Amino acid sequence: MKGLNVSLEGMIDTHIHPGPDIIPRLLDDIEVAREAQIEGMDAIVIKNHVEPTASRARIASKLTGLKVIGGVTLNETIGGLNPSAVEASAKLGGRFVWMPTISREKINLSNIGEVLEVVAEHDLVLATGHLKPYEILELIDLARSAGIRRILVNHPLTRIVGASLEEQREMSRGAILEHCLVTCFHEQLSIGRIIEAIKYVGYKKCIIATDLGQEHNPSPVDGLKWFIGSLIQGGLKEKHISWMCSSAPKKLIF
Repeated sequence: MKGLNVSLEGMIDTHIHPGPDIIPRLLDDIEVAREAQIEGMDAIVIKNHVEPTASRARIASKLTGLKVIGGVTLNETIGGLNPSAVEASAKLGGRFVWMPTISREKINLSNIGEVLEVVAEHDLVLATGHLKPYEILELIDLARSAGIRRILVNHPLTRIVGASLEEQREMSRGAILEHCLVTCFHEQLSIGRIIEAIKYVGYKKCIIATDLGQEHNPSPVDGLKWFIGSLIQGGLKEKHISWMCSSAPKKLIF
């Protein structure tokens, strides 16, 4: 892969899927944290579609010395829009609450009020998961009305979300947009499309991450290096990359 000489010093990957998981993963929590720590990264965020990752993150942090951040995804396996699960995750140190992903079609979003209250109370990051653009825009409005200021729109360019550039600009008025490398592999999304979207809404409203961890893809650190190298080769400035990989995620999370 090109771009392997890129430095990851001080950077954060906000979207990694390590094992253990119900599907095979390339690396486990400890292995992915150790690779990031060796590269001098500041932190990583570990996500799982079927179980919370806050406890796992605490163990990985203790064993590796890297800041590993977890959270909870509001899918069927934890009871959907379950405020008790969000509360427990927060008390265990979890920082992220992802809206439904693999269970999106089975979960009624109308009773989200209690979840938003817990997110606001603990000043957590609310991420939009696999919601559709109209749902994301509505959620941003509801979240901001509830006092939530840390809002992340997950992979808006994917087929499963499919937000137009104009919708992304509207989202960026109340949230940060996360563009993930994995879409380039799984959907053959071009680096040029990602650059176009970043420029359209402004790099200060964007984060770049990998969403890696799949057995058939590169490791998260190798993927992030390639992603950064490709974005720079495509015309983005290093200071823009630094903002999207370091300053923006730090501001979002901490």
